[in-house]
Amino acid sequence: MAHWQDGRAVLRVGADPTGIPIEIAASYGARTRGLLGRDGIDGAMLLTPAASVHTFRMRFAIDVAYLDRGFGVLAVVTMAPGRLGLPRLRARHVLESAAGAMAGWGLRAGTTVEVDVPGRLTGG
Repeated sequence: MAHWQDGRAVLRVGADPTGIPIEIAASYGARTRGLLGRDGIDGAMLLTPAASVHTFRMRFAIDVAYLDRGFGVLAVVTMAPGRLGLPRLRARHVLESAAGAMAGWGLRAGTTVEVDVPGRLTGG
C-alpha cells in the first residue's frame, strides 16, 4: 500500500453511498496536533498510523473508532476531554469525530469502512 499523506478524503460506511468528509493526519505533526484547539469537527479525522489517542486539552467529547489494517472497525468508544485511551491490539488507524456522530453513520464494531482518497481507493 502506498504511503499515507496529510490531506482530505471521503469516508464511506457500509452500503451507504453518502460520503463523510475526513481529514487525514499521516505526518507526525498532524497526528500530534489532531483535533487539539478546535471547537468541533465537520466529518472526521483519520490518524494513520495510530493505535491509541488521548483527549488532553480537547474542548469537546469525541467518538473514537479503532480500525485494523483492512479498515475493519475493531471498537468504537466515546471519550470525554482529559482522557487517555488504551492502545488497541491490531489497530492500525484511528478515526475521530464529534461524540454521537459515528452512531448516526451506522459505524460500529464489525463494520468495514472505505476511505476514498483522490487518486486511490482504500478499504472495503
